[in-house]
Amino acid sequence: MTQPTPITVARGDGIGPEIMEATLLVLREAGANIAIETIQIGEKLYQKGVQAGIEPSSWESLRRTKVFLKAPITTPQGGGVKSLNVTVRKTLGLYANVRPCIAYSPYVKTKFPKMDVVIVRENEEDLYGGIEYQQSPEMIQCLKLISVPGSEKIIRYAFEYARQNNRSKVTCFTKDNIMKLSDGLFHKIFDQIAKEYPEITADHMIIDIGTARLADTPEQFDVIVTLNLYGDIISDVAAQVAGSVGLGGSANIGDHCAMFEAIHGSAPDITGKNIANPSGLLQAAIMMLVHIGQSEVAEKIQNAWLRTLEEGIHTADIYDPALSRKKVGTQEFAKAVVERLGKLPEKFAPATYRNDYCPIELTYQRPSEFDTMQRELVGIDIFLYAANTQADKLAEQLKTCETAALQLSGISNRGTQVWPEGQPETFCTDHWRCRFDSKSAAMRYQQVIELQAAINAKGLEIIKTENLYKFDGKVVYSLGQGE
Repeated sequence: MTQPTPITVARGDGIGPEIMEATLLVLREAGANIAIETIQIGEKLYQKGVQAGIEPSSWESLRRTKVFLKAPITTPQGGGVKSLNVTVRKTLGLYANVRPCIAYSPYVKTKFPKMDVVIVRENEEDLYGGIEYQQSPEMIQCLKLISVPGSEKIIRYAFEYARQNNRSKVTCFTKDNIMKLSDGLFHKIFDQIAKEYPEITADHMIIDIGTARLADTPEQFDVIVTLNLYGDIISDVAAQVAGSVGLGGSANIGDHCAMFEAIHGSAPDITGKNIANPSGLLQAAIMMLVHIGQSEVAEKIQNAWLRTLEEGIHTADIYDPALSRKKVGTQEFAKAVVERLGKLPEKFAPATYRNDYCPIELTYQRPSEFDTMQRELVGIDIFLYAANTQADKLAEQLKTCETAALQLSGISNRGTQVWPEGQPETFCTDHWRCRFDSKSAAMRYQQVIELQAAINAKGLEIIKTENLYKFDGKVVYSLGQGE
């Protein structure tokens, strides 16, 4: 017998220990060849003052095993505590979140019995960078970060996943009609990479209509690739439309490690009642088995699970008197799956997984043209805190601060132009973006410092600055609404 594959297990918070116990029971009885290392994460550590929710020794276990089966955890609300899920994903470079959303009709109630969609979500950047600042009493900023390597890796992963799993279509969701630079970059890279996979149909949708169609006609989708925030939202939409969020598992894939988890939370309201559905974590564990090369065990478990659903043995969240035969608790459901190991479903198509599955490994290569790109500083946006004022009055003060190199060209508030030619109906807060354009062919940053000194001398409060550049002569910053 081959050496068991080491995995790190965290039992989590709330219903986590219950559904993990049920999942591990099924894995053991199915013959999964694994060696478990257990770590503690989440709520108990937060209560001890461990802000990250995870201890250094646990990182060592994850680096050693490179495989993490994680139950849901409870993250304290507010207080600056970061989500441990996000921390693990970003720290270990788990850039791809993969969430299959499948209908199990008629045994799990759904309006879309043919639904079979996989959401591939970027996992490391976007607004989930969690970079936020309160810059004035009325304004908080959150930075949206979209990179070339981050976009390229997740999009290429989506196409490789489609190719390995005999999927025929990849759809990209963005909001690049509004966020033309950040989401526009993601869409541009999608179009470029799609050309390398001519056998796979590629299309793009704006996120709002795409989500509406996902909720209304999910059968038109196969694989969806999108940015972090959008992916988080549509994954839950898709899982619920398929039948139940409680049935969804997910994989978080990186170049060095992988994490597998249910998509639902810790559900503290039903903790200890033996009513939680372990299926989401069990589905994640099946994805884990495929990832570590134990496809036969994965098939055995999935087929037994399908057979259990077919026979109407359901937990409370999916129990329906018209469809179900018996309502069972968490542990009873796991035992029912164990009893059916070795059996195939009679109505569902039996699960089959590739024996030659190879984890997708992608290496980003920085384009050589990036190193020769000409970056030209052509201006600066200076953000000011100024309460109880008007744009015209603010402009009068700033005009007196102009230098020979930098002159005021516009003021916006919450992204909308309010000077020059602002409209009286526009509501303004105490947070102003003031744009100064260079009149010099060879602008130096020293001139920016001189401008800021002049503004400061006027008693105006600078709370943030953003340099304005041209890359190879092209403007690469946004205009204000109405500008």
